Amino acid sequence: MRRISTFILFFFILAGNAFSQDTAYTWEALRERPYPQWFKDAKLGVFIHWGIYSVPSYGGAESYGEWFLRGIQTGAKTRLDFMKKNYGSDFQYKDFAPLFKAELFDADEWAEIFKGSGAGYIVMVSKHHDGYCLWPSKYAPAWNSMENGPGRDFVGELGEAVRKKGLKFGLYYSLPEWNSSLHAWYTDPPDSIGRYVEEHMIPQFKELIGTYKPELVFTDGEWFNSAEQWHARELISWYFDQVGNDAIVNDRWGQGSDIGFLTPEYSSGGLQTNRPWAEVRGLGRSFGLNRNEKLSAYMSSTELIQLFVRTVANGGGLIINVGPAADGQIPLLQQERLRDLGNWININQEAIYGASAYSITGQEKTVILNRIDPRIDFDWVRNTPGYPVVEDNFTATWTGFIKTDVTETVTISARADDGIRVYLNAKLLLDQWETVAGENNSEAMRNNPAAKTDGKVKLVAGKFYPIKIEYHEKHQNASVSLSWEGNSFEQQIIPWQNLFTDSLQTIGNGLNAEYTSMRQHIAFTTNKGNLYAITFEWPQQFLELLLAAPHAETKISLIGRDGYLPWTYEENKLKIDISGVKFSEMKSCSAWTFKIENYL
Repeated sequence: MRRISTFILFFFILAGNAFSQDTAYTWEALRERPYPQWFKDAKLGVFIHWGIYSVPSYGGAESYGEWFLRGIQTGAKTRLDFMKKNYGSDFQYKDFAPLFKAELFDADEWAEIFKGSGAGYIVMVSKHHDGYCLWPSKYAPAWNSMENGPGRDFVGELGEAVRKKGLKFGLYYSLPEWNSSLHAWYTDPPDSIGRYVEEHMIPQFKELIGTYKPELVFTDGEWFNSAEQWHARELISWYFDQVGNDAIVNDRWGQGSDIGFLTPEYSSGGLQTNRPWAEVRGLGRSFGLNRNEKLSAYMSSTELIQLFVRTVANGGGLIINVGPAADGQIPLLQQERLRDLGNWININQEAIYGASAYSITGQEKTVILNRIDPRIDFDWVRNTPGYPVVEDNFTATWTGFIKTDVTETVTISARADDGIRVYLNAKLLLDQWETVAGENNSEAMRNNPAAKTDGKVKLVAGKFYPIKIEYHEKHQNASVSLSWEGNSFEQQIIPWQNLFTDSLQTIGNGLNAEYTSMRQHIAFTTNKGNLYAITFEWPQQFLELLLAAPHAETKISLIGRDGYLPWTYEENKLKIDISGVKFSEMKSCSAWTFKIENYL
C-alpha cells in the first residue's frame, strides 16, 4: 500500500510539473517579471547570422544577405542575375544546402573570438525566415544542418563552446517561414497562419528551447500577426518555466504583446526608455554576409566603439552582428572589429560592465560632412551617409548647377522618404517637406515607396541653372533621389555629366553636398558611485564638462593612467587639465574615459 501511495504521489508531482510548464501567465505577470541582472550588466552581445544564405552571400549593396530567398521570390534582378550567372537557370535555393559545407567551422575558435570582443552573451540564428535549421529538427526533415549539408548540430556545438567561456547563450528563432507548405509568409493571407503555428512553429520552438535551454530568446518576423495568433503569451510562459530566472525574451512577439527588451535596428543608439534595450545591427549594412558590400559599408573600429559607448550611456546595450562565410570562417575584417572593441572594453570596463546611465547622457555638438556627390540617388536604409553624421535626424543640402544639351521642357522629380525641397534658378520648384512615407522596421518592410513629387520647367541648352536640394531624415530608413525626363529622353537619375559644382567648369562632376547632424562627443555613465566621462575626441589642453559643481574632495583620473589630474570649476564648466598627459599614458584609442570620484 505504501509503494502504491508513493507511486501516486510521484505521478501527481510529475503532473504538477507538467502543468506548471504549460501554464500561461497573464501579460501583466509576464511584464512585471524582473529582467535578469546578467543582461543589464553585460551591455554587449554578438549576433550570428549564418545559414545556407551564406553560400551565395549576395544581395544589393544596401540589402540584407540573409533575405536572398525572398529576393528570388519577388524577382529581384540583382539576385536573379547572380543566380543565373553563377549557378545556372535550373538552380534553386534549396540546392544551396549541399554547398553549405562549414568545413572550417570551429565552435571553440568562435567562442574565443566572441569572448575577446568583451561580449557577455551571443545570439545565434537557429532558423531564419527560409526555414533551414542549424540543429537536427524533426520538424524540418531534410531541411536542417544534420540531414542536408554539413551533417552537424551547430546550435549544440556553439552553445557548449560559448558556455565554457562563461558567456550566456541566446537563440534567434524566426516565427514565420517564406516557403512553408502550411503557410508561406508574405504569400498567404496573414489570417491563415493558424495551422502553421499550431502544427509546426509551436512544436519546433519547444523542441529547440527544450533541447538547448538558451538564456535569451530573440524572435522575429512577427509583424503581420497578433501576439494571440502566435500564442506568444503561452510560449513565453513555457520558456520562462523551462529556463528560470536567467531567461529573457526580446520584444518581437506580435501585435499587442508589449513585452521583452527593446530591439531598435540600425538606429543611432540614442533610445530613451526605462525598459532594457539593445541596439541591433551588423558591422556592415547586412546581417548575413553580403559579398556585394563595399568597405565603406563597414563601421570602422572607432565608429563601433563610439556607437557602443553611446548605447551604454543611453541606458542600453549593443548586439553587434557577424556574418560568417559558408565555410565557417568569420571574415577577418569582422574579427578585427570585434578584437578592437574588446581591447577597448578591457581597458575601460569599469565604466561599462554593470554601468548605468547618468541623468545627463552626454554632450552633443554639430558635425558637418562636406563632399561632392556625382548624382543624387541614395538608399542609406538605416545607415549614415558617412562619418561623423549620425543615422537619424540629419539634413543634407546639395548645391551647384544643372545644364542640358537640348532646349526643351523637362519634368524634374524628387523622391524621398522624409522631407525634400528643390530650388531651381533661385525659385522653389518642388516642396515635399512635411510628407513622410511611413516607418519601416526591416528590409522586407522597405517596400513602401518613398513619396514622390515633380515639376515641369523649360531649360535652354548650354545654360547653367543654379540648383539647390534640401533633404531631412527623421528616423530609420533614409532614401532620396533626383531624376528628370523630357521629350528626347526617358526618365533617369540626373547624371553627373549634367551636374556642376561650379559654373566655370566645362565637364560635369556632380553637386556640392553638405550633411549636418548633432553628434554626441562626450558620454556619461555611472558605476559603483563613480561618474565616468568618455570623450570621443582628445582635447588640446582641457576637457570641459557641462556638469554641476563638484565637491572639494572630487578626484579625477584617466583610466589606464596612474595619478590624478588637476581640475577647476568656472563658468558652469568642470575643466580637467590634461596638458600633463603623455601620449604613452593614453592606453585607449577612439574614446578616452575619465573617472570622477566623490562627485555623485
